[in-house]
Amino acid sequence: MKLLIDSLIAKVDQSWKSMHAVCGLRTCQNTLIMRSVPESRVGIRMGKLWYCSIDCFANAARARFSALSVARTAEMPHSPRLSIGLVMLSKGYLSNEQLRSAVAQSQLSGEELEVVLLQLGLASEWQLAAARAVQWGYPVLGRDRISQSVDADIPVTLLRTFSAVPLHYSATAKRLLLGFVHRVENSLLHSVEQITGCTAEPCFITPTEFREQMERLTTAPNYTEVVVEDALTPAQTAKAVGGFALEIRAREASFASCRNYAWMRLSGKRRTMDVLFQGRNTEVERKNETFLASGQHIRYLR
Repeated sequence: MKLLIDSLIAKVDQSWKSMHAVCGLRTCQNTLIMRSVPESRVGIRMGKLWYCSIDCFANAARARFSALSVARTAEMPHSPRLSIGLVMLSKGYLSNEQLRSAVAQSQLSGEELEVVLLQLGLASEWQLAAARAVQWGYPVLGRDRISQSVDADIPVTLLRTFSAVPLHYSATAKRLLLGFVHRVENSLLHSVEQITGCTAEPCFITPTEFREQMERLTTAPNYTEVVVEDALTPAQTAKAVGGFALEIRAREASFASCRNYAWMRLSGKRRTMDVLFQGRNTEVERKNETFLASGQHIRYLR
């Protein structure tokens, strides 16, 4: 009889604990049962943690943004063993005389060697892309493999900032191929994997291929991209995130840091919103400023 009672008590206790799911915010003071149940109509899940309300989620987001403002990730600069000129020479794209002439012109004009090579007609965009691929140790894709229309669930702002574009996506293998123009931005690859759960793999393409592929991108239905350009305090950022979460009735959220951007994805039952909080400009942005453009589906907040 005692064993039967103990078993019954254990089952009741387990059921009560499942109803009283613990909010991911340690300082949560919410005691309402229905606001503590993940299956109820309120609450947001971010990773393994579940927050019982918008307020608790916003407070947790504030802690993340505070940590991000104190310790921003710094990517180590890539230092290739061979310069772009020596790679072009080793692959037979340039002769010694052509390289010396281009280097002299580059020093005289103050322009980068790659720009001078294109201006003088000594190299093609594809040859330069192939040389960058050698420097970084990644493949270069030929034009015959860059013709697919890809649904974009990566913020266009990040793609244009880092001169990267999706080339192929496999839903079954959860694999995404990203083509880069100037350099491989590892922070973008890492943040894409954090937000989407896909394995992001890089390759190199030409500037012309980048522009053509960007035109082929299609926006996912019920998707919105928001860029917040003003410098906000962690408290202001968390308040803004809470407002966006309330707007789309978010049920799930994910967070990643991409160079000088904080990327928050909010997913509701019918809508998905990517919110980018922009920090100060970086060298990468300045180098790629010719590729920056705003899409009509993007809302910029100032």
